[in-house]
Amino acid sequence: MRPLSEIYSQESYPRVLVGLSEPDDAAVYQLDSTRAIISTTDFFPPVVDDPYDFGAIAAANALSDVYAMGGRPLMAINLVAYPENLDKRILSEILRGGAEKVKEAGAVIAGGHSITDAEPKYGLSVTGDVEIEKIIRKSGARPGDVLILSKRLGTGVVTTALKRDLVAPEHLEAAVESMSRLNCVAAELAQRHRVHAMTDITGFGLVGHALEMAKLSGVRFRLNMSDIALLPGTAEYARNGVFPGGMERNREYYSEWLSIDGRLAEYEIGLLFDPQTSGGLLMSVCAERAEDLLAGLQSKGEGAFALGDVVAGPGDIVVTKSS
Repeated sequence: MRPLSEIYSQESYPRVLVGLSEPDDAAVYQLDSTRAIISTTDFFPPVVDDPYDFGAIAAANALSDVYAMGGRPLMAINLVAYPENLDKRILSEILRGGAEKVKEAGAVIAGGHSITDAEPKYGLSVTGDVEIEKIIRKSGARPGDVLILSKRLGTGVVTTALKRDLVAPEHLEAAVESMSRLNCVAAELAQRHRVHAMTDITGFGLVGHALEMAKLSGVRFRLNMSDIALLPGTAEYARNGVFPGGMERNREYYSEWLSIDGRLAEYEIGLLFDPQTSGGLLMSVCAERAEDLLAGLQSKGEGAFALGDVVAGPGDIVVTKSS
């Protein structure tokens, strides 16, 4: 039996520019000499109690992969799993949250598919477009680049605090605002400042997604824990051990390629692996453009911050902490 890698080889499908060889945030298919289509999908169970917020967050999360490739969303298809015995008005609010977020992105919901399931789930299949010369991959980071993240970290910790009835309302509000925020502004500024490589930070946590960039680029990422900005309440919950189960799975898998400064507290190490929902865009940009890019992000209300740099290396990550 022929392996799938032979059936769907890059050589056999040259118009598939992204998706058959190196992993990335979405598949990209060439239409003509200048344009390409981006295709991606994502869905998950509720991370917050409010159905409208859940729909908006799930939609923003799915749309993010198009932005991470440097593209713009065009249309989306709803993906729904819903229990038979749950009030359909809740589903209506979930779909309304998703539809309004897609409209905010300048795209349109053009249908969908639903199944019956014991646990509600919602997300989107998204189609976008991009100019071929403007595709941003994970694999372009260069030594000398500065690393910038467009959103603060901590959504996994804060939503876990919600599940355990520990969250303060103002902390949840800040996390919902962050998760609901589209990455369109960050993507636009990334194009303007010619970012070399980019990905969005989601379920694999900061370190997991950063490692994908470092490995594919053949470089070392140096992160400074002291520079990593957190959502309100995150540090307090983390100190008290409020982490989702996915944190430990990420830590077990990715630690092999990570060197950690002994000055980091245990909770700080956990935050590096905290699974994010609808997180920010991690950008690798030349040092000469980094200051203007960061200022532009912050002027637009993004919780952006610089967290490290890129040096020659074997495709790994080193995390330090300022004195």
